[in-house]
Amino acid sequence: MTSKLEQLRAMTTVVADTGDIEAVRRLKPVDCTTNPTIVLKALGTPMFADTVAEAIRWGQSQGGNREGVVAAVADRLAISVGAALAELVPGRVSTEVDADLSFDTEASIAKGRDIIKAYEARGITRDRILIKLASTWEGIRAAEVLQKDGIDCNLTLLFNKAQAIACADAGAFLISPFVGRILDWHVKASGKTFTAEEDPGVVSVRSIYDYYKSNGINTIVMGASFRNIGEIEALAGCDRLTISPALLEELDAAEGKLERKLSPEKAAKVSPIKIDEKTFRWMLNEDAMATEKLSEGIRAFAKDLGSLRAMIDKELKAAA
Repeated sequence: MTSKLEQLRAMTTVVADTGDIEAVRRLKPVDCTTNPTIVLKALGTPMFADTVAEAIRWGQSQGGNREGVVAAVADRLAISVGAALAELVPGRVSTEVDADLSFDTEASIAKGRDIIKAYEARGITRDRILIKLASTWEGIRAAEVLQKDGIDCNLTLLFNKAQAIACADAGAFLISPFVGRILDWHVKASGKTFTAEEDPGVVSVRSIYDYYKSNGINTIVMGASFRNIGEIEALAGCDRLTISPALLEELDAAEGKLERKLSPEKAAKVSPIKIDEKTFRWMLNEDAMATEKLSEGIRAFAKDLGSLRAMIDKELKAAA
């Protein structure tokens, strides 16, 4: 019998949640997704030493204030990691808009357009890239504009159905509901342990999947942030799943039949809900888990972006 990973590939598009080039080469995902944490980790490996050195030299030749140069070098390095991944996967690479722009629609739109231009300058067309935006009201509005520009978006840090519905209404190409982080919150809050079927993160993604499929919504559901392969198995059949190399390896070694859990034909019927800004903010406010995890996620990505910029600033000073 084929491994559970191979069985999963037959019913779900498998995406690698990593900037590890060797892992991508070995595990052969269709797509890759990155974030500031992944980019920072990738740039700390010997494989990207020359890339970092080139970006620092480029930064030295740029005019303007130090803060602007540091930010430009950080952008250049994020694109370099994405470009390296794009050489290895046949599908899409997600690249994140700066977390500190999560509540600024216009700046997020401008950054998304700049990211696409930077990839196109390297010969990588926009149909190979997804612009990642936090699923704030402002991030969703930015995605709505970018989608109309023909720039496909991945709405991340998604923990609540109101976010999912607003993303679909905005015409987002793809959403990334975070399974494991939802579980983390409920385990901490309740002290309980959960089976894969009871897992609050799994239940959340299944609910969103049913809503989308029963209402003819084309936005792709890509489960993310997994803590164990039980969560992945419980979402087998979801449109896409983005999985860390460690869990991909575990699935590749696992034997036995993998049952399909999700399919458009078996989706439960769910009535559509109208989401305006007031309703969105109220539904999010009433969900303590989603409110806390969204804020926490933005802070964590902003912290890693800050760490990347601090590293660049140090390198620029050393090279001066």
